[in-house]
Amino acid sequence: MAKRGYKLQEFVAHSADVNCLAMGKKACRLLITGGDDYKVNLWAIGKPTSLMSLCGHTSSVESVAFDSGEVLVLAGVVVRGLTGHRSNCTAVEFHPFGEFFASGSMDTNLKIWDIRKKGCTHTYKGHTRGISTIRFTPDGRWVVSGGFDNVVKVWDLTAGKLLHDFKFHEGHIRSIDFHPLEFLLATGEYPASISATALGVAFESLVMNMIGICSFLYLFISCLKSLF
Repeated sequence: MAKRGYKLQEFVAHSADVNCLAMGKKACRLLITGGDDYKVNLWAIGKPTSLMSLCGHTSSVESVAFDSGEVLVLAGVVVRGLTGHRSNCTAVEFHPFGEFFASGSMDTNLKIWDIRKKGCTHTYKGHTRGISTIRFTPDGRWVVSGGFDNVVKVWDLTAGKLLHDFKFHEGHIRSIDFHPLEFLLATGEYPASISATALGVAFESLVMNMIGICSFLYLFISCLKSLF
């Protein structure tokens, strides 16, 4: 018998559309949301009213992120907020360790920033269209970017170069995330595809292809050592 899901809670988070949200992974009790009302709201899970509303933006908030200690919050907006990007900042992500974060932009560039120095330490170029989403690997060695060019790219933070790109999506990348324990990457595209990939080079080995009514699931298994 299939398990059923049910709604725990519904509440009005913003006075306009909600564009993004992130859940704190330390205590797993905090939630942040960003919206078209130019605000970032902080919530305690299970409570209908916000703990705090962070104002000051002059345009829609497109991406939000907690740091690992749930002390700092990043928010990306549709106008340039960091000196260095030439266009909209569409994705932000804290490094799992250390005082760094990454930002992706419609200018096609991925940037790594030092919080203490308040400056950009490295710029990765390679996407042909804007970057829509970014994630660091759990061990902090790599950063992965997904773009409106339908490509997922894996970057080495130490070497400062591209390791590999995955081009099996047919739509632009909307979301990416890592398994916390296994070396697996999940990616989602618009309009209706989800892919689970073992980070390796020989992804020609297609193990499973399941076609649903409105979604596709691809499982690619390959050898990590053969890539690097």
